[in-house]
Formats: sequence, C-alpha cells, structure tokens
Amino acid sequence: MRWQRCQSILTTVIAASATAALCAAPATAADTWTEAGSDRADPLTESQGLTSVEVPAGSPNRYTGIGTIPSSVSSRGWNHVGDPDASYNGYYIEPYQRDSGTAKMFRVQAPDGNWSEYVHALAPGEAPNNSFATITPNGQWMVSGEWGTMDRLLVFPTPGVNAGTSPSADLPHAFSIKLDHAVRDIQGCDFSSATTLLCSSDDPEGSLFGITKPLLQVDLPTELSGADVTGHVTALRQLPLRSSCSGDFETEGIDYDRRSGTLRVIVISPGFCVITDSKTYRFSRS
Repeated sequence: MRWQRCQSILTTVIAASATAALCAAPATAADTWTEAGSDRADPLTESQGLTSVEVPAGSPNRYTGIGTIPSSVSSRGWNHVGDPDASYNGYYIEPYQRDSGTAKMFRVQAPDGNWSEYVHALAPGEAPNNSFATITPNGQWMVSGEWGTMDRLLVFPTPGVNAGTSPSADLPHAFSIKLDHAVRDIQGCDFSSATTLLCSSDDPEGSLFGITKPLLQVDLPTELSGADVTGHVTALRQLPLRSSCSGDFETEGIDYDRRSGTLRVIVISPGFCVITDSKTYRFSRS
C-alpha cells in the first residue's frame, strides 16, 4: 500500500523457442480461481500483506500493516512494509521501503526466532518501492517488485537462506524476470509452483488487460536458476470490489497456501469502510 494511503488509514482509524511457445499459450482451466469466502481485514495490522506459515506446523498465518512495523524499524525511516513471505523452512521475510528512496530493506526472521536486516542499495533506474517479497520453492531466490507500469520483476538471492548473502553486505539484484506484457502497480506475488507466480495488481486504469485490479498469473519457462528469464503474463480475473462505500478500492498482498491450495488476497475498501468491510478474499481452483 502506498504510504499516503497508510497515513489516511491511520487517521481514519484513530479518528527463446520454449519461451516463445510459452508466451503464446493461453491460461488453462486449472488457472481459473473461484471466490470461496472472505474474512475482515484489520486496517492497521492486516492491510498490507499476508502469508501462510508452513514451518513450524500449525503456525498461524502472518499479516503486515502499518501497525505491525516495530518502532525500532520505523524510527530509522523504514515506514512502509509490504507483502511478506514465509514459504521456506521457517524463514519469514518482510519487505520495507523509506521516503529517502535510496535503498530497500528486507527484514528476515530465522527459524530460531532471531531477526536480521538485509539492505539493497538502489541501482540506476530502479524504483524505490518494495511492494512484496516471495521466495522460490527451493529457497535460493527471492522475487520482489516495483511500483508503476513495469516490464520486469526483480530477483535477489534469498537473504538469510542463500549462502551468498550477509546482513553486513549489500543485497545484490541478481537478475530479472522479464515480462512479455506490461503490468501496473503489483502489490504482491506468490509462487504456486516453481514455474508459476500469482500476483495481485492495484491497476486503477484497466487499459493493460481490459479490467481494473486484476489477478495475474506469470508463467516461467523454467525454474529460476540465476539468469534472466521471460515470464508470460495472463490476467485471470478481476479481484472482488465490494463495499458499503463507493470510491477507490486498493488491492494488497497475496498468498498461496500450497498445503491447502487456497489463494488469498487482501482488498481494502474505500473511505470510512476501510475500517468496516475491508476483506481478505479466499479463492479455490475450479
């Protein structure tokens, strides 16, 4: 969620050939997602992102929002948290950005409960937004995204998991997923398989895919392995936009629970209804 909207919420609450073949392929029936229910999303603590926790077994889902940012983190300027991930062996990663726009930070909790911070200095031309983090199923790579209209997703070695990372060194941008279709305002992505990403877009215009606020699928030709790949983008459906209030909705983070096959996406309601009827929607494959 953009920081300006976070402030508004707080104020309201307080007051090559293989690739070519892939790019030509349409979405399959297995990629159809049907709404299966919803839960209220708290505007302070569940308004940015969410993740299912596989390890340890039986752990509750985790959420992020402006109210989940520790004061020790926000006091150093990291005032926006994005969509987290906890899909690899008990590691949990939260993406942060700050107004200075010179770096991004990934806050990592190891399986033993200890926290560490990995900072990435922005490269020339890189947007300062740090909307989400999602870990590949093998744990070695972490995908993140920028804001605005983009034709790529950024890939980093997974901080704390990949042996080539250290809290005392810059976290490097390793390579990119080049997209065959532009996307806009990606709020979150999560791996549903080693070669498929599901992404929530906050696109307010609808000119790219013919619908606003789409659920997107990015199909990869191979598992990520350290070099640029091209991803085929498909718009699967519009995310639910229902509220007692009229105005601008904001889609937020996304989570795919591979144990149950459940997909969840946060949608924040407009106006005062941000408090009353913002939802985490659940979807199942059909």
